Amino acid sequence: MDIKEIQNLIKFVAKSGASEVKLEMEDVKITIRTGSEKTETTIVQASPMQGAPQMAAPLAPQQPVAEAPVAPAKETEDNSNLITIKSPIIGTFYRKPSPDKPNFVEVGAEIGVGDTVCVIEAMKLFNEIESEVSGKIVKVLVDDSSPVEFDQPLFLVDPS
Repeated sequence: MDIKEIQNLIKFVAKSGASEVKLEMEDVKITIRTGSEKTETTIVQASPMQGAPQMAAPLAPQQPVAEAPVAPAKETEDNSNLITIKSPIIGTFYRKPSPDKPNFVEVGAEIGVGDTVCVIEAMKLFNEIESEVSGKIVKVLVDDSSPVEFDQPLFLVDPS
């Protein structure tokens, strides 16, 4: 990505009214935050980039979130054998393909590699999230229609 493309991206974000945009490519990470008077841009480039963008999504202003109760240490020990399915993108988490359809997976459901476990909407695109592991769904960690962040845990899976 050259400087002209970055400048055009900054202008586009400023005009769009989005408060924050993150763009991650193979070797480049760009975060653009806009405020009332100034635009802040952070660019991290490890080496010359190759490939297409993997993620770009405007973020809504952050809402206060109620803190979850602290889990007992015993429960943490029990989760050591579980695998976490995490969100690969920022967006809105949906457990169903549409409001009138059943959930993709329920607690206790057996899943295989490549099975769709949820959908995440980002920039009006619905991205099916597929499992990279086989096992049984032990816990759903996110409520339906909730915003999720990149790398946020979505499901706990027992691989045994």
